[in-house]
Amino acid sequence: MAASSTVTARSKPAGAGGSLHVMGVICGLAAGVWLGAAEAPTKLVNAGFSPFAISLCMVAGVFTARWTFPTLLKGTSYVFADLLERKHLIVWALLAGALWAVANTLTVFAIRDVGLATAFPLWNTNSLIGLLWGRLLFRELEGAGAKNTAKVVVGTVCIVTAAIMLGFSTIHGGTSTPLHAVRGLIAAAGASLMWGTMYVPYRKAYLSGMNPLSFVTAFTLGELGTMLVLTWTLDGGRHSSAFQLVHSKQLLFWLFLGGFVWVVGDLFQQFATKYLGIGRGIPLSNTNQLWGLAWGALVFGELASANRNHMMLVVAGSLLMILGALAISTAVASSREHLSKNEALERECLRYGLSYRQVLLAQSGDEFGDRTERRRWWDVAIVLAATSLFVWLAVHAVVPPLAMSLRWIAALSVVLLVALFGGGWALWRQTRFS
Repeated sequence: MAASSTVTARSKPAGAGGSLHVMGVICGLAAGVWLGAAEAPTKLVNAGFSPFAISLCMVAGVFTARWTFPTLLKGTSYVFADLLERKHLIVWALLAGALWAVANTLTVFAIRDVGLATAFPLWNTNSLIGLLWGRLLFRELEGAGAKNTAKVVVGTVCIVTAAIMLGFSTIHGGTSTPLHAVRGLIAAAGASLMWGTMYVPYRKAYLSGMNPLSFVTAFTLGELGTMLVLTWTLDGGRHSSAFQLVHSKQLLFWLFLGGFVWVVGDLFQQFATKYLGIGRGIPLSNTNQLWGLAWGALVFGELASANRNHMMLVVAGSLLMILGALAISTAVASSREHLSKNEALERECLRYGLSYRQVLLAQSGDEFGDRTERRRWWDVAIVLAATSLFVWLAVHAVVPPLAMSLRWIAALSVVLLVALFGGGWALWRQTRFS
């Protein structure tokens, strides 16, 4: 089997690895744009609802969107065939969803206690945790050479350092008490640990050849189930404010919208993880700190009272993050690194009795041709039901009672659309979302 992996790796077209690297970079950067906007609706926690209520309603929006996108792009027949071929990964997807639900709830606590712009950089240290897991469990960067290893490691450290600088740039005379500040920092650190570990099931799934659209379908069951348990056990059971929020249709739309935005970003992040690995894909998606700062500062005015020193931190942190992203983007995997990756893939195939050839093709974005993507009547019903729910909530929505700049909302929304259609078109053209 090892010999076959060597032959297969050498027989691939010379430009295939570089082409998939570019695809992964595009997906990672698009993920950053969308993930940076996803947490803005959680500022509704200031309206008096518990973090559990906010997180549960966001997860409900995530659940709705996660079933819609795979159904729209591939069809349920394709998705369930993919899941049934790799039943062992369903457990991993449920685990990843549970980790995400815990992490997302912790971020809402962090935002409440220390603010969005301060919490963002702290939980974005998950890229360092992901880099460690990728190296220890999946032999990422093995055979990469000193130059590429330095690019990835230094680039990741630059992005994390820049995120911390951007976070400090927003701290100027805050009103949080010391107790709340410590509690918020602990919550953000816990979210970082949960999210950094969550990428292990991601990588395991894609080494086994599962399509990201199939993985997230099972993933969402884990996150929704976990959030229901957390809300019921830790937020007062049937007296939870989540049940009050469900009746607040004018606010519910914005949380569903936050979940929808997060799903788009996470799908791009999933494809980035598939084509680049944890070590490269996650730091690139963590450029969401730049976009999170943009939403916090430009839309919600979080830098309105910042002095010159804070603004210098913003500029320096932004430039450092861009340099870190450039370093990782140019660290194209060498043939030796591809060989190491194929050996990790081979171990997964032996462990679970998978077809090495099929999994290797899936790794290259060449999906199996015998799997139907025909849309059924229930596929249409799922998409129509999800769309109708969002439209119904939007009709009853009102602008949240927060000071916001509508001009900057419009401008940043244009950036979101450009990233969506640019990244989506690139994925469809090269891999047909495989």
